[in-house]
Amino acid sequence: MVLRLKTSALLISLPLSLVTLPLQGATFFASVASTPTFETSSLHHQLKQLAPEATPDALRMAAQALSCADPNAERLAVIDFSLPSSETRMWVFDLHQHELLFEELVSHGQGSGDALAETFSNTPDSHQSSLGLFRTMNSYYGRNGYSLRLDGLEPEVNDLAFERAIVIHGADYVSEDFIRQTGRLGRSQGCPAVRADITYPLINSLKEEQYVFAYYPDPEWMATSTFLNCDSDTQLAQR
Repeated sequence: MVLRLKTSALLISLPLSLVTLPLQGATFFASVASTPTFETSSLHHQLKQLAPEATPDALRMAAQALSCADPNAERLAVIDFSLPSSETRMWVFDLHQHELLFEELVSHGQGSGDALAETFSNTPDSHQSSLGLFRTMNSYYGRNGYSLRLDGLEPEVNDLAFERAIVIHGADYVSEDFIRQTGRLGRSQGCPAVRADITYPLINSLKEEQYVFAYYPDPEWMATSTFLNCDSDTQLAQR
């Protein structure tokens, strides 16, 4: 990764493995990932082209994670939990056709926060959302209607998603009307719920061995995630 420091007249790019910066009298340590692979850089560029309004860090980390797990993946959904639920924060990409398929509202869990999600876990009955990379499974009809099972790929981060019944499903509390009434979306029991109107096409675009990446700038997760700190040996093992 490259750290860019702006002086009065120059923009200096510094490749560093660890950066120490003063921050309001304290010392701020930023762990910087290894140099991106060609696959990561190419995918990141593609995601930025298709969703220029999305948070750059969310797209960059999604590209890093997917390049590690499956660089030939066809579809990817990126969820940016750093944004409030009243804003668009889910993007679904067709990577083979170079298309943005959906740009949507998405809910977070009751235990994660109010309008903003701030707390995440892998804990059953926490009603919290989970971060990291998921692989999609089969669609089915459950108590929330048409739904999509998710397989969490990150140990101790989201690998209990199936056990916790964390699925993509539609909900009437995910709507612009709900936002106008309350200032935010309604909240799930940890599932990334979407607008009822787009449940079928969105789930059908992602079911069966596609990927979902949920982002939040959590320093512990970013420092320890296998998929965000991926070297060539890890990539081969994942494949």
